[in-house]
Amino acid sequence: MRILIVTPAVPGSRKGNRVTACRWRKLLQGSGHRVTIATTYTGQSCDVCVALHAKKSAASIQRFAESCPDQPLLVVLTGTDLYRDITTSHAAQRSLELADRLIVLQPEAKRAVPIAFQSKTCVIFQAVPKRRPLPTKLTSHFEVTVMGHLRPVKDPFRAALAARRLPADSKIRIVHCGQALTDSIRQRAEREMARNPRYQWQGELPRWQALQRLARSRVMVLSSILEGGANVVSEALACQVPILSSRIAGSIGLLGNDYPGFFECRDTARLTELLRRTEVDAAFYKSLKMACKNREWLIAPALERDTWKALLESFER
Repeated sequence: MRILIVTPAVPGSRKGNRVTACRWRKLLQGSGHRVTIATTYTGQSCDVCVALHAKKSAASIQRFAESCPDQPLLVVLTGTDLYRDITTSHAAQRSLELADRLIVLQPEAKRAVPIAFQSKTCVIFQAVPKRRPLPTKLTSHFEVTVMGHLRPVKDPFRAALAARRLPADSKIRIVHCGQALTDSIRQRAEREMARNPRYQWQGELPRWQALQRLARSRVMVLSSILEGGANVVSEALACQVPILSSRIAGSIGLLGNDYPGFFECRDTARLTELLRRTEVDAAFYKSLKMACKNREWLIAPALERDTWKALLESFER
């Protein structure tokens, strides 16, 4: 098949939508398909269109539906689509109507899809090959990573604020990898480093280097207010790094409702408590590791590949 992936993220961007588009291009090419990525649909010839973001790609979705009414149109729902835009944006709602299939990245996301469209919604877990060999952990510090661009929706400084409350004998250090998307948030990161010796902002790193930092850390913190299904959770599972996450649908769908490492959004005190427990309570740390190990099945490359295969074949019948 000739597959066109439309994503609003420009070439060279390390934003999640572009990373997902590039990863799917590689996966689908490996299955024998011809795959192109574009930021908009402008009449390109294809057998299937996969559009990421119901709202931001709404114009492309509308144009493809009008130009190619007999060709499959798949719309991938992001976190902002699911937990904000499809309830407030007419353009996003229209994208739901036009799509032949809606794709979400974890099963809890289906709850956010209007009932009328749930029957055409499918889940594709984002695969990450297990990392081998794993790098040696630091002994001088208890390194905790935060992975993600500095955006308000990510609540990016929650781990730094929690680390300020740790006792003096704690060896925890927060290492944050991600781009500051505005001058004001960059300045806040710099101020936080100046006043908080437990916080180090690395800026945007090449993906291999960011994954290396993640793999050598003891814990990852995901403090987002909303996520559709963060790929960084899959990456942490692949690196066997336990996760402390805000209790949001995007993480519940990946880690399970009974996962022991959840804290409520913006709950600094609870995150501080969990960080300290991971550092000093071996039994608790082991429980996090085991809970993550029990979720490794969902990042298997074969599962993602077979799900895509079945989805595309459904249009050939």
